[in-house]
Amino acid sequence: MKIGLFFGSFNPIHMGHLILARYWLNETDLSQIWFVVSPHNPHKSSGELASIEDRLVMARLAVANEPRIQVSDIELSLPRPSYTIQTLEQLKQSYPGAFWAILLGADTALGLPTWREGKRILSEWEIWVYPRQGVSLDKLPQAARLRTFPEAPRIDLSATQIRNYRAMQKSIRYLVPSAVERYILEKGLYASSVTTP
Repeated sequence: MKIGLFFGSFNPIHMGHLILARYWLNETDLSQIWFVVSPHNPHKSSGELASIEDRLVMARLAVANEPRIQVSDIELSLPRPSYTIQTLEQLKQSYPGAFWAILLGADTALGLPTWREGKRILSEWEIWVYPRQGVSLDKLPQAARLRTFPEAPRIDLSATQIRNYRAMQKSIRYLVPSAVERYILEKGLYASSVTTP
């Protein structure tokens, strides 16, 4: 089984995430994609972070009718802060026969060498990188198992933008799946303050 791992806060999950997932499923031989929802990314502020429970619910709502995309809560059972290398080791142990590819935006991939055991991740794991605005794929770390996909859709939509629209009482329709929009509105998520990326 070939599985693509899409790590993130998913705060909230949005159409950009889903469009990229569809690209990977259509254009590669991945059999599944797992959205790995992180309790808290140690490289980001937790200021406007919805609860892990809310973010898991939203992710599951977003892919409810898609059998090839799953939502993983594996990082809830790991020590915090959550480091990618711990998650990868746990997955390798739990699913010894699986092939794994880590799906990263070019902006995130640039920082891989600074991650905990980042050089090891680069040498031992498949890293598949999609383009992001303002980041040259030529600047990425050199690694034999790092592969770029310059033709992947570049979706310049961010969760920060969606949260800011909510804080300004603007519509987020079409930016997130309709079930996620309903959940955000019903729970009153992200309605407090404008944030910066």
